[in-house]
Amino acid sequence: FSPQHLDDDTVSGSNWITENNVQHSLSQPAKTTSTRKPYCGYTQQALSRREQAEQESLLAAIQWPKPPDGKIAFAQSTDPTQSDFVIVKPSRFFKVGDQLEVLVRMKDFQGKPKQYGGDYLQARIHSPGLKAGAAGRIVDCQNGLYKIFFTLLWPGEVKVSVSLVHPSEAIQVLLRLREERPDRVYFKSSFKSGRYSETTECNVCLPGGLPVCNFTDLYTGEPWFCYKPRKLSCASRISHAKGGYLKGLLTQEESLFFQSDVNIKRPILSSGPDSIIVKPKAFTDSSSMDRAEDPTASPSGYYYEDQWRSRTHWIHNFNKSDDITECLQGKVIHLFGDSTIRQWFEYLTAFVPDLVEFNLGSPKNVGPFMSVDLKHNILLKFRCHGPPIRFSTVFSSELRYIANELNSIVGGRNTVIAITIWSHFSTFPVEVYIRRLRNIRRAVVQLLDRSPKTSIVIRTANVQELGPEVSLFNSDWYSFQLDSVMRKMFSGIAVHFVDAWEMSVAHYLPHNLHPNEIIVKNQIDAFLSYVCPLQT
Repeated sequence: FSPQHLDDDTVSGSNWITENNVQHSLSQPAKTTSTRKPYCGYTQQALSRREQAEQESLLAAIQWPKPPDGKIAFAQSTDPTQSDFVIVKPSRFFKVGDQLEVLVRMKDFQGKPKQYGGDYLQARIHSPGLKAGAAGRIVDCQNGLYKIFFTLLWPGEVKVSVSLVHPSEAIQVLLRLREERPDRVYFKSSFKSGRYSETTECNVCLPGGLPVCNFTDLYTGEPWFCYKPRKLSCASRISHAKGGYLKGLLTQEESLFFQSDVNIKRPILSSGPDSIIVKPKAFTDSSSMDRAEDPTASPSGYYYEDQWRSRTHWIHNFNKSDDITECLQGKVIHLFGDSTIRQWFEYLTAFVPDLVEFNLGSPKNVGPFMSVDLKHNILLKFRCHGPPIRFSTVFSSELRYIANELNSIVGGRNTVIAITIWSHFSTFPVEVYIRRLRNIRRAVVQLLDRSPKTSIVIRTANVQELGPEVSLFNSDWYSFQLDSVMRKMFSGIAVHFVDAWEMSVAHYLPHNLHPNEIIVKNQIDAFLSYVCPLQT
């Protein structure tokens, strides 16, 4: 990057609003159209040639089609009610293993066909009576048409459901917010000495002009800053917490693209039949499903009778707590990440009677947490990832980066590690996430190098309930982009994936940031099937 970008005042966005709504006006650097503005001058790390090349190829891979130039009025934006889909050749003979193709045709609020792509869709096939479901693969033809491909994986009547998560016009707003308003979720820290305490605002990057405490991690180089307290030293920081969410991020016109009953996660209906009949396969051996682990296989699995069946590895069901105890006997299980992997800790602790939580006196929902089964020598631990993390109060001493924690684990065949990290990064430019994963990946590779028998599992992101507010901070589209980056960065490394994404898209229950227990149970079954594969 050229030196002029390294000025302390360089920050994306024109106004920074602190908790007490004082606006600090920022000097805007001259915008260069050719290069993407670097995110926050003084947090830029020098990337090696290889890292730079990888980052560019990751950013290129998640580039999203843009609508034509110029502002698009709400009336010309995508209307899910007037859009429709058709099943291609719905009455042909379908059997298990075949592909089903669906064509989606987008229209605007005036009923005119859309001429460009960029809408974000989700789709699944399902048979409610069988509690069966699978996600579809969506192809944007970039002309207002979308093709969706489904692999038919069970016999019977199979119904197609398509929904518009966001119109392309809304995605442009989400893109703008991601680049220009990384401050839209802000954080705070408390500093304390004796009886005197102060609280200041913190973030991955703070606008210049005021003195800051630099809490950049010495080992990973992960940047973190807080405004310096007036009287106390930076060393007196005692805790980290979520500060809040900025309001008033959208113009009047933009807010029309984010309406719950109009264009956020709305069904698109079929103009013809919306279901087909699938015949069973001939009696050939069904076990010949290709079971090579490919994080990009589509779909990676499907539900049948509410049980997730992976297409890449055998999953067995741990329906009895004894089965879990037998699998985990003698092992230490480390769960690292956000509240969606804390659900694994809660599920296992509640389901396995001998696994008893040891009270560490940690704040509720924050951790760290630990459960112990002395009889079978099982230790289960949960710890949240480092900042940015929107948890209530995390003590400074417990604020640790996953990469550093991995470096302190010996590893071996009795060590199990599960990681998830995504939701708390959705308000930042993707480069921030890439840097975090690069650090974690380096630590994972080193751990597997010294102890190749260590089991390492990554839980992907999942979809969630979206409204006008949540969409601006935590949209599925943000999660989808980060998840795509994560899968690419960890492909070819000896880790296993629990595809929480497809497990949440394919299920009949309403989307939820913290999926329902039946979905968590299926995630745990997939996880433990890696840890204790069936001896075939």
